[in-house]
Amino acid sequence: MQQVKPHPGLEIDGFTLGEQLHKGGFATIWEVTHPLYRTPMVMKVPTILDGYDGPTIVGFEVEQMIMPRLEGPHVPRVMGVGDFSVMPYIVTERIPGHSLLKLFGTAPLPVHEVIETAARMAAAVHDLHRQHVIHLDLKPENYLQRPTGEMVLVDYGLSRHDELPDLLAEEFTIPMGTFPYIAPEQYLRQRGDLRSDLYALGAMIYQLATGRKPFGEPEKLSQVRQRLWRDPVPPRALNKGIPEWLQEIILRALEVDPAKRYQSAAQMIFDLTHPMQVRLTDRAHKTAPDGAMAVFRRWRAMRGVKALAAPISTMAQIERAPIILVAVDLAPEMEALSRRLFGSVKQMLVIQPDARVACVNVIKTARLGIDQTTDDEGNHLHVSRLVALRGWAEGIDLPDDRLTYTILESPDPAAAIIDYAEAVQAGHVMMGARGHSSTRRFLGSVSARVVAEAHCSVTVIRLPERRGDEAGEGAGDAPAA
Repeated sequence: MQQVKPHPGLEIDGFTLGEQLHKGGFATIWEVTHPLYRTPMVMKVPTILDGYDGPTIVGFEVEQMIMPRLEGPHVPRVMGVGDFSVMPYIVTERIPGHSLLKLFGTAPLPVHEVIETAARMAAAVHDLHRQHVIHLDLKPENYLQRPTGEMVLVDYGLSRHDELPDLLAEEFTIPMGTFPYIAPEQYLRQRGDLRSDLYALGAMIYQLATGRKPFGEPEKLSQVRQRLWRDPVPPRALNKGIPEWLQEIILRALEVDPAKRYQSAAQMIFDLTHPMQVRLTDRAHKTAPDGAMAVFRRWRAMRGVKALAAPISTMAQIERAPIILVAVDLAPEMEALSRRLFGSVKQMLVIQPDARVACVNVIKTARLGIDQTTDDEGNHLHVSRLVALRGWAEGIDLPDDRLTYTILESPDPAAAIIDYAEAVQAGHVMMGARGHSSTRRFLGSVSARVVAEAHCSVTVIRLPERRGDEAGEGAGDAPAA
């Protein structure tokens, strides 16, 4: 068939092209309609130069393979793709509004806006990673925002899918990405590490908080290579209003060694939304880049490096580094159950060594307020529960930055656990169930609701049932006591 070029009024595969919305170096964007679709749509058509334009062609092929496999609010819905034999294209829903580029142009933003924006950007990345995809070209212009608030990631021309051939790696040996945001391992031509996206996120959060890119605007690969041994100016040296905990998050994300960064976007989201639980290291207190001798030592160590350690796959990394939410029942009569839950958590960490454990307890409140504010000894109930929760977790062999404690207050313990698990992007929930009574089976239990409604997998720990044992019946089996 004869190849055609896009123009207003062109009809192809039922799609009719309207106004050209954007013309870039690699693609044009067109408004399109189709009799079967009422939703506003756009068509992306690659700009193929005369002769062989290898990177553009291969990158577009990558998009055509990956995008139809994606779903959810953080990616554009795909309506159709076109073959290269006639006219290559991808038709997607049209996301109202503009990219984040305009917002980044107003940086530095107030700290609360930085946190809110960064958490939503990271949520989109985490959703993408859970679908086996690493973006590898995260930048402000590749983020759109729905009217409902969700961030939408676009432009998958440099992306990699775990379950598809990596055409770009097979055909090209040059580093690919946008230089201000590219991770060190991408410079080394590694394309299989989800933590490369977390590095780019760190660079963008740095920019939102300071108004500057962490490594400026490098124009040559030799300048990009320097981030293997050079560190950026600490954000607080540029903006005194940045809290130490936020600098800790940013500089951790920008570590050269992927093993020292966040191991999943979910872990970054947790810190962004729980600032009081961010463990501060020397990164938080830095006021200037490292001195010449430190830089020289890193240069000497990195000059011969050909690759950095990478995970086997995106999903393997996510499975190694989930957030495990552990709902703990602190009631005295539940001591045996809580011990058994503790042992199960320890076993889980053997197979998921990079996991983060978020320990929670729920104070069950009345509908109109908390029933009591103090425990039997007169201590503030919230504080005493937090102390008890920390005591329960003693012996869990994890660094402080991977073990957190939260007390929730709610008239509905099950809903509180479900909502919190979703808010922190938990990959798994572990909790105990108080009993097997017929009353609980009939009325429903907290654990049963969590199993039925949680967005992630759930493990329920029970004690061996004793015949005729109805202990605790009617009290509910929530970690709420």
